[in-house]
Amino acid sequence: MREEIKIAKKVQKKGDDGHKIVSVRMKDELIARLDELSAKTNRSRNELINLLLESAVEIVKIEE
Repeated sequence: MREEIKIAKKVQKKGDDGHKIVSVRMKDELIARLDELSAKTNRSRNELINLLLESAVEIVKIEE
């Protein structure tokens, strides 16, 4: 069973610092899904990726 990740709509705010640039290759289908979420939440694709990765890092389990 998958857990839900809830993302609230963003209130416009600019000028955040303290980030590094990272290049990642993604499938077109995933980018399309991110763009859809972006439109629905008024957040940039970059911001959504950061929010989703922050959530995922918290719930990952390493199997040995």
